[in-house]
Amino acid sequence: MALGLAALLDDIAALVKATAASLDDIAAGAVKASTKAVAVVVDDTAVTPQYVEGIDPKRELPIIKRIATGSLVNKSVILVLALLLSEFAAWGLTPLLMLGGTYLCFEGAHKIWDRLAGHRAEAAVTQNAQAEDAIVKSAVRTDFILSAEIMAIALGEVAGDSLPLRAAALAIVAVVITALVYGVVALLVKADDAGLALARSDSPFARRAGCAVVAAMPRVLSGITAVGVAAMLWVGGHLLVSGAAELGWRAPHDAVAAIAAAVSGPAPLHWLVETACSLVAGFAWGSVFVGVQSAVSAMRRGSGRTDR
Repeated sequence: MALGLAALLDDIAALVKATAASLDDIAAGAVKASTKAVAVVVDDTAVTPQYVEGIDPKRELPIIKRIATGSLVNKSVILVLALLLSEFAAWGLTPLLMLGGTYLCFEGAHKIWDRLAGHRAEAAVTQNAQAEDAIVKSAVRTDFILSAEIMAIALGEVAGDSLPLRAAALAIVAVVITALVYGVVALLVKADDAGLALARSDSPFARRAGCAVVAAMPRVLSGITAVGVAAMLWVGGHLLVSGAAELGWRAPHDAVAAIAAAVSGPAPLHWLVETACSLVAGFAWGSVFVGVQSAVSAMRRGSGRTDR
């Protein structure tokens, strides 16, 4: 009896150790999978607050909650599709990542050229349920594209792992990133309200802090947007350069490596040089598609005037 109990305890201990090792592998995979997706995460965080500009402050958090729920559904659908792709058509992952990288480069370059041209997005103004539904649908559609990029980039980092580990890591990435993005968005959109509440306080210190928060928020949002654009161009350029090398065209990758090797200094400096090269490559590639879009739009406008 004692020997049987000891054997059972040994089996349980071995199972616990195996489970712990699996959890460690899943956690490591989730961290690795989310590292490069941070660029899209920052951009997602920067984009979402614009959807609640101009609405009743009481409706901001409910709308953000609806968008977050839609985002989680998006990621769940994409997770299944991504796992099927990685299991049955793994050869398509690199082209898919390069396509996603092209999208990131286009979006980043488009935002820069829009800013240089002086274009600014107008805030949406809404006070009714129908308009709220339209805002949520628009935000969820945009999120689907960004979520696809997040999951595709994350999948690329764990593509060599087993199917269960991939599934678990991507599920963790989906939940954690959604909670992170929309938690930060909720804090950002309510920061002004918190600042205004402090500014009305009887305490001089609280009033100064509240005024500082209100004054700082536009700069904070601008800073997040700038970091998001830079990160999109960096990650997009890196996906294209590394993807081209995997497909057999190593010239861009070798050029970036040669430039980084020519710079003397510590390892972080080499990383910064490689990042800058990827960013420049991403901006150049994205600008090509911005030019194509502008040319097509001009042709359509010209065709419309001719028809009239």
